This record gives sequence, structure tokens and C-alpha cells, in this order.
Amino acid sequence: MKKLFKFILNLVPRPILIRLSYIARPVLAFFLKGNTFTDPIDGKRFKTFLPYGYGKQRNNVLSPSTLSLERHRLLWLYLKNETDFFSADTETSSAQRKKVLHFAPEQCFLKRFRKLKNLDYTTTDLLSPIADVKADICNLPFQDNTYDVILCNHVLEHISDDTKAMQELYRVMKVGGMGVFQIPQDLNREKTFEDNSITDKKERAKIFGQYDHVRIYGRDYFDKLRGIGFKVEEVDYTATLSAEAIETYCLAKGEIIPVVRKQL
Repeated sequence: MKKLFKFILNLVPRPILIRLSYIARPVLAFFLKGNTFTDPIDGKRFKTFLPYGYGKQRNNVLSPSTLSLERHRLLWLYLKNETDFFSADTETSSAQRKKVLHFAPEQCFLKRFRKLKNLDYTTTDLLSPIADVKADICNLPFQDNTYDVILCNHVLEHISDDTKAMQELYRVMKVGGMGVFQIPQDLNREKTFEDNSITDKKERAKIFGQYDHVRIYGRDYFDKLRGIGFKVEEVDYTATLSAEAIETYCLAKGEIIPVVRKQL
């Protein structure tokens, strides 16, 4: 099973992989049913989660039902428990709905977010077949101060000019708006590392985690966002959870959620 997943993840183009996953999910969820681990996104329980990763794989991290990873489940718990993102118990007028912009929408979130009555929800990506708007994050086709909430998770590490991308995110966010900009991050590294002279895909995957990542973010990521103008909160949400919850939900202990806000 692990060798098969590694083969598929490394060789199949992402747009095709997204389409194939719709077929694979119900089959995987049926065969892996159990009582050891829980996906908080749909509440389903399994005897094990699946391995995932380009190159070096992490065991027991990919939910069979939603295809969520540690970062997705952590973000879901944070948004559900600590924000009003899911406050959709009653019908909301169009003027009151939060305008949400979601980059590279993840399958585990897409349909669930679309159903929320309190959101005016738009997805965008340059390549994803499930995005509403095809757009370059460095040149967005949206007006200034448009969105109350922006979700941009595991995107910036793919962008050569991440400064320009951050400036665009700041531009289209409303004053008073908030965002979550998760990235793969080495918290033991003070400075972000880039080396464009490394062109071999295998070598890049070995060093950067994926062949298409252009950098490894260090702790200076938060200050770079602050330099753009955002107020940044470095949220270690796992520190608020019990060891049992972290294990049951298969979370990465100590992972930081970068919560940003645009102030006056």
C-alpha cells in the first residue's frame, strides 16, 4: 500500500490525482474503518490513516475519508473552536455574509465551506480544476479591500516572488479582515533558505520537501508578513489540546498556524 501511494503521488500530475481521489476515497474509507483515529472534519473513525509525502513519507497522516492531512485537521479545529467562521445556523443576508477567498482549495474543505450560509465563498488557483477563478497570486483580478477572510495554505512555498504574492494578499484583504497563511516551515531554522541553482528534481525534493517548492521557510516568515503590513499571531493550537486529542486526530504537535490581520 505504501509503495503504491508513493508511486502515485510522485508520478501522477496533480490535476489528475485530484479527479482520481474522488473515486478512491469511499473505497479506502470502507476498508480502513475502525476506532483508533478520528477525522474531526467528518467525524469518521479509522483503524489507521494512510501514509503521505513526496520522497520521504510520513506514516499515518492522510485521512481515508476526507484526504485531510495534519495541517487541514488542525486548521478545521481552530476555525471551528476559535472563530465565527462556521456560524451558519441561520440564513444570512448577502450584505452580512463574510467574503472568503480560498487559494488552491483543498477537497476536504471545498464542499463543506460552500454549504456555509454565512459565507460568500470564492476559490482561486492557477491550475486547480476545482477552482472558481483561474488567477496568478502575484496579479490577482480582485479589487482592493474585498475579502473578510483569506485562506492561503501551502501555496507561498511554490511562488518565486512570494513578496509580491503577500502584497497582493494584503491588497485584496479588507481592513479588519483576517487570513490563515500556512506554509511548510522548519522552526529550527532562523532564516528562510532558497537556492535556485539546484535544478535536479530529486535533489530539490530531498532538500525542500517537494521538487516544486522554491524555499524552506524559517522563523523569519512571520516577520516577512509583518513587513508587508499584516499583524501576525503565531498560534500553536496544539498547545491548547490534550495529548489524547493530538493523537486521536493525528495532528503535528507544535505546528504553528500563522493568523494574519489587516489593521487600520
